[in-house]
Amino acid sequence: MAHIVAVTACPTGIAHTFMAAEALRRAAQAAGHTVRVETQGSVGTQDALSAADIAAADAVILAADVNIDESRFAGKTVVRASTQDAIRDAAALIGRAAPGGAATPAAPAAASGPLHVVGITACPTGIAHTFMAAEGLEGGAKKLGYTAKIETQGSVGAGNTLTPEDIRRADLVVIAADTNVDLSRFTGKRVYVTGTKPAIKDGSEVIRTAQAQATVHGASATGGADASSPDFVAQAAAAKASKNAGVPPFYKHLMTGVSHMLPFVVAGGLLIAIAFAIGSFQFGDQGIFIYEDKYAGTLGNTLFKIGANGAFGLFVPVLAGYIAFSIADRPGLAPGMIGGFLAGLTGSGFLGGIIAGFLAGYIVLWLTRSIKLPRTLEGLKPTLLLPLLGTLAVGLLMMFVIGKPVAAALTGLTTWLQGLGNTSAGLLGALLGAMMAFDMGGPINKAAYTFSTGLLGAKVYGPIAATMAAGMTPPLALFLATLVFKNRFTKDEVEAGKAAGVLGISFITEGAIPFAARDPLRVIPSLMVGSAAAGAISMAAGCLLRAPHGGIFVLFIPNAVTNLPMYVVAILAGTVISTVMLGVLKKPLDADGLPIVKNAPQAVNAAD
Repeated sequence: MAHIVAVTACPTGIAHTFMAAEALRRAAQAAGHTVRVETQGSVGTQDALSAADIAAADAVILAADVNIDESRFAGKTVVRASTQDAIRDAAALIGRAAPGGAATPAAPAAASGPLHVVGITACPTGIAHTFMAAEGLEGGAKKLGYTAKIETQGSVGAGNTLTPEDIRRADLVVIAADTNVDLSRFTGKRVYVTGTKPAIKDGSEVIRTAQAQATVHGASATGGADASSPDFVAQAAAAKASKNAGVPPFYKHLMTGVSHMLPFVVAGGLLIAIAFAIGSFQFGDQGIFIYEDKYAGTLGNTLFKIGANGAFGLFVPVLAGYIAFSIADRPGLAPGMIGGFLAGLTGSGFLGGIIAGFLAGYIVLWLTRSIKLPRTLEGLKPTLLLPLLGTLAVGLLMMFVIGKPVAAALTGLTTWLQGLGNTSAGLLGALLGAMMAFDMGGPINKAAYTFSTGLLGAKVYGPIAATMAAGMTPPLALFLATLVFKNRFTKDEVEAGKAAGVLGISFITEGAIPFAARDPLRVIPSLMVGSAAAGAISMAAGCLLRAPHGGIFVLFIPNAVTNLPMYVVAILAGTVISTVMLGVLKKPLDADGLPIVKNAPQAVNAAD
C-alpha cells in the first residue's frame, strides 16, 4: 500500500479542483492506497498538506491547470497532470504514482575526500541576511577544508539551487534560516537547523556544531532510498517527462492571470448589474443610464462606480501582474501590474494587458538571470534593480510601441462586434458556444470565456451573454437527458444528473465532464451542437449580459440581461437540442450498464 499526497487546482478554483480531488480519493481507495489531497481553489487552500504528510509520502500527484509552488516537493517522485486527466482517469495517475517495488536501503557511504556540505539560507525579506549567511557558511566550510554548496531562498526566487545529485552526495545539511524551509528532500540526511545570524557571525563554528549535533531527518541513517540506484534514475526521467507533457507554459501563465482576475470581473459585473436594477426602480427605463453624471450621488450611480471604476479598473492590471508573477515570481508582479495599468491608459484594454503581462514576466526573468552581483549586493536586485528596470522597459514599450497599435486593434474589434448583423452575430455566437462545450472548462472553453470577459471593459456585452448561455447548456442537457432517456445512462449517471442540473443553473460547465469522459464520441458532439445553438440565438437576438457569472440567478436582477425572454429561449433551445441528440446517439443500456445488442446470437447471450 502506497501513501500518496496530491494537489489539485484549476483557474477558477471551483468545479475542476474539487472533482479532480474526489476522483483521486476514490481511485486510491479502490487500488488499496491512501491519498491526502490539498485543494487550491477560489476559497483558498483546503486540507493543506503538512511537512509531515509530504515527508511520509511515496509520491506526489499535481493535478493542476495553473502554476503551483512545487518547492516543498523537491526530492519526491512527482506525477504531473491536468485536472481533466484526474477526472477522466484517476486510476491511471494513482497507478503511475504507486511505487513499483520496495526501495532498496542505501548502504552507508564510505568516507572519502573532504566533507561535502549543502545548505539553505533564508530570511523573511530574502535580501541581505540570506546572502550574508550563505557567504558565511561557504567561507566557513572552505576554512575547514570542506566543500559546500548553499542554496539561497531569496525574494528573487531560489538561487544556486541544490540538485538531487548535490543532496545525494551531501554528508551534512545545514539550514540557516529565519523562516520555514521545506526539509522533505533531505530525508535520510544528517540535518542541522539554526538561524542566519550564527552563520553570518561564524560559519565554521556552525558547521562544527552541525557535525556534532545534526540528526537524521525523517529516516534512519541507512534507511533512505539509494538515490543512485536505477530506480531513482527512472523516477527522475519519468518526473521530467511528465513535467514537459500536458498544458504548455503559455497557457498556464495566462490562466494564472485569469484566475486572479476573475473575482474582480465577477464582483464588478454583479455590482454594475445591481446598480442598473436600483436605477430602474428609481428612474424607470432611464435607469439604464445610471452611469451618467446627472445621477451622481445616488446609490445606483455609486454602486456603478464601485463596479466599473473600482473592480473593472483593476482587472486588467491584476491580469497582467499575475501573468508576470507566474513567469518571474514576485519580481515580475510590479512591472506586470504597472504594464496592465498602462494598457488601460493607452486604451489597449485586456489585449494590451495580456501582452504587458508576458512582456514583464519574460523581461524580468531575463534580468534576474542576466544581472550578476556580488552576493552582498544581491539584495539590490529585488528591491531596486528588477522593479526599476522591469517597469522602465515594459512602460516604454507599452507607451511608445505596443499601446497604440493594440488600442487600434481593440477599437476595430469592438466596432466590428457592435456592428455585426443578425447572421454574423449568430455565427460568432455559434463559434463561442461550441468552444464552451468542446472541453468544458479546458483551454478552448477558457479561451472563449476570457475573450468574452475581456470585452466587458470595452462595454461589449453580447459575447459574454452567449458564452454563459452556452456554458449552462451542457450540464442542463445531461440533467434533462437522464430524466427523459433514463435507459441511456447507468444508475450512477442518473443520480449524477441531478448534481449536473444544479451545476448547470450555476454556470459551471464542468458538471458535464464525468458524462463526457465515459462516452466522449457521443456526448461531446451532442453538447457542442446544443451550446452552439444557444450561443447563436443569444447573439442573433441581441442579448446583452452585464454580469459575467452567476448563471440563472443573475436573470432575476432587473436590466442585468437585455432581451431576457430571448435569452431564456436560447438556454432552453440549446438544452433541448443537446438532450434530443443525446437520446438519439447514445444506445440503450441493460441492467448491468452494458449496451443492448439487438438480435444477438443465443450463443453470445449464453456466454454473457
